[in-house]
Amino acid sequence: MVTDGALRLWTWTRDGLLPVAGHWSSLDAQSLALPDGVYTTLRTYGGTRVVGLGSHLQRLVESRRLLGADCNLDVAWLRAGLKAAIAAAALPEARLRITVPLSCAQAWIGAEPFVPYPAWLYADGARCATSALARATPRAKSTRFIAPASSARGGSEPGVHELLLVDGESRILEGSSSNFFAVLAGELRTAGEEVLAGVTRGIVLALARSSLPVREEAIAVAELAVCSEAFITSSSREVMPVVEVDHRPIGDGRPGPVARELGGLYRTHLLELAEKP
Repeated sequence: MVTDGALRLWTWTRDGLLPVAGHWSSLDAQSLALPDGVYTTLRTYGGTRVVGLGSHLQRLVESRRLLGADCNLDVAWLRAGLKAAIAAAALPEARLRITVPLSCAQAWIGAEPFVPYPAWLYADGARCATSALARATPRAKSTRFIAPASSARGGSEPGVHELLLVDGESRILEGSSSNFFAVLAGELRTAGEEVLAGVTRGIVLALARSSLPVREEAIAVAELAVCSEAFITSSSREVMPVVEVDHRPIGDGRPGPVARELGGLYRTHLLELAEKP
């Protein structure tokens, strides 16, 4: 939760950036007060640069198409709105959310100070739990997923960092706010077309292919017992090791070398991956 007044919201229209009055506890709470639509969440580096910005915006376009939007989204217009919001927020580092309804009349941009995840989650690894939570349209980042995901996370055990979505075939698809990876028999595995195309996921896959075999096929829950390591990715987390799922250790119960290597590569390439709106 951010401090009162630290979280801000603007509406972006052809008339410019206009502040929206209100008090919210989180970007999710903000989203629940807005009309149904699609969204993307991102963070800044160096105050103004965003990793994979083009991919974030293109996913908004694709998400709207999948949900049946009847008008085209102007990506250049969205870039201009994001640039204006970053300047108006004037934060050292920001976490931002762009929400676009299925109509094209306006967009909403929320901003809060970016607070990194605790260092111990990377040093010691995160605990996760499986969930039957599911996306109605897996490839679309729809705001309709926010309420059930928030409710499910609120009901999870203390100490559980992320919920992993499991399908009817007991395969781990993705996290509620992340993508999931595991290493099995020296091969990096992650679900393919049946999950949201995470921006960080795409970058990590490209980095991984230069050093180890990669297969876009979901890991079964039963296979976790023989995986050597696992990790999750997202724009805010980057690459975060997972050491336990449903109280069962992954590998030796410590962060593994693949997560460390890919996390290091991701941070090494940040300057070339980040762009200004």
